[in-house]
Amino acid sequence: MTQAKKKVLVTGGAGFLGINLIRHLLKGNYEPASLDIAEFDYPERDRIEVIKGDIRNRSLVERVMEGVDFVVHTAAALPLYSPRDIYTTDVVGTRTLLEAAHRHGVERFVHISSTAVYGIPDHHPIHEDDRLEGVGPYGQAKIQAEMICLEYRAKGLVVPIIRPKSFVGPERLGVFDLLYDWAYTGHNFPMIGSGNNRYQLLDVEDLCDAIELCLRLPEERVNDTFNIGAKEFTTMKEDFQAVLDAAGHGKRVIGFPVEAPAIWALRALDALGLSPLYKWVYETAGKDSFVSIEKAERQLGFSPKYSNKDALLRNYAWYVENRPRFENSSGVSHRVPWSQGAIALLKKVF
Repeated sequence: MTQAKKKVLVTGGAGFLGINLIRHLLKGNYEPASLDIAEFDYPERDRIEVIKGDIRNRSLVERVMEGVDFVVHTAAALPLYSPRDIYTTDVVGTRTLLEAAHRHGVERFVHISSTAVYGIPDHHPIHEDDRLEGVGPYGQAKIQAEMICLEYRAKGLVVPIIRPKSFVGPERLGVFDLLYDWAYTGHNFPMIGSGNNRYQLLDVEDLCDAIELCLRLPEERVNDTFNIGAKEFTTMKEDFQAVLDAAGHGKRVIGFPVEAPAIWALRALDALGLSPLYKWVYETAGKDSFVSIEKAERQLGFSPKYSNKDALLRNYAWYVENRPRFENSSGVSHRVPWSQGAIALLKKVF
């Protein structure tokens, strides 16, 4: 007897993680639906239920929660949004969704958080029980959203919390467009610090695997908080160099061992709105940044398929193939390039 498909509401379904997760779920015994304020402009549109709307709209959220078995909450206002939009989306919107999910008897609510909740740590690897200290409105909002998740977990709702490292793969642009654009156009790539720091990334397909594990494994194994990241990664300089090598122009990653002047300049550009790099990026780019995934390996059986280099090269191949359709666009989501602002002027010397 065929088991009925589980209906999965993916908030932020039109985003980078959202579309990759929907494609992943369509391969299994799931019936995905997308709720997003943005247009769902993918070929999969005819295969799923698409709801265009804002997670801050209480009446809409109540309506779309009818008949939902699982929620995967990927929607978020990212760091380039205004502090007000970040708070009302990432905190208030999360509470609105959890309230409705609890009221409608949703079985599980998988919340996609961020390792930004750890701030700028003083040790590595970082474990799930380490101190939370968000940097900026986004990091702080992610911590507040997690606290609301714990509140509803205490009320009996199964709420796995996933803290992924920065993830890349098909459809990912955002800040990574800087690396891919400079590699493609034949420029050396500047890096804060020496580049000898270890900076863990994550392939979006591995993240989708972790999310699905939280949907199908026994409740007692998934009703917890998990770091998710690549298992294999080297230094930031070596991993990024793989993209420049793939571009074939013979260019190199150029590190600035004296970090302070570069960070001062980026702080000034950030304050003036002339740079796409926000505080958490430029304050951590020259430092080690990696989490322990042992808990996810042990409890979920999580086993990432892609290394940092694999993930970056897979994303770069997608970038090269699709570059013509976003070459003259920019925005503040992961699906579009972020305006390079004053940083673009550095191309003249690199």
